[in-house]
Amino acid sequence: MSPLLIPVIGDVVGKVGQLADDLFTSDEERARAGIDAYKAETERMQGQVEINKIEAGHRSLFVAGWRPAVGWVGVVAMAYQFVLYPLLVWGWSAMQAAGWISIGLLPPPQLDTESLWVILTGILGLGVYRTAEKIKDRA
Repeated sequence: MSPLLIPVIGDVVGKVGQLADDLFTSDEERARAGIDAYKAETERMQGQVEINKIEAGHRSLFVAGWRPAVGWVGVVAMAYQFVLYPLLVWGWSAMQAAGWISIGLLPPPQLDTESLWVILTGILGLGVYRTAEKIKDRA
C-alpha cells in the first residue's frame, strides 16, 4: 500500500466513525439530554414565576390587572351564553309572536365558546392550584 494513501484512509475511517457515532445515541446520552432539558424548563418556569410576582405587584391596572380582566371577560361571556342569551331568544320569539319584531329578523348571535372554554379551564385550573397552595400555607 502506498504511504500516501494511509492518511487518506485514516481520514475516511475517522469520518465514518464520527458519522456512526452521530447516528447512534446511547442511553446515557439520552438521559443526559433529558436532564438538561428538564433543568432548562425548570429555570424557564422559575423565571416566569418571578415575572408573575413583579406583574402582580405593579401599581398599574394594565400590568397587574390583565389576569383578572381575562377572568371577568370569561364571566361576562358565560353569563351572556348561559343566562342572557336563552332569555333573549325566548323574549325575541315572544316579541315576534306578538308582532313587535319582524319574523325575518334574526335573534341576537350565540357565542362561539370553543376558545372560551380553553381559556377559562386554564384560569380555573390555576385558581385551584393557587388555592391548594394557600391551604398548605405556601402563600
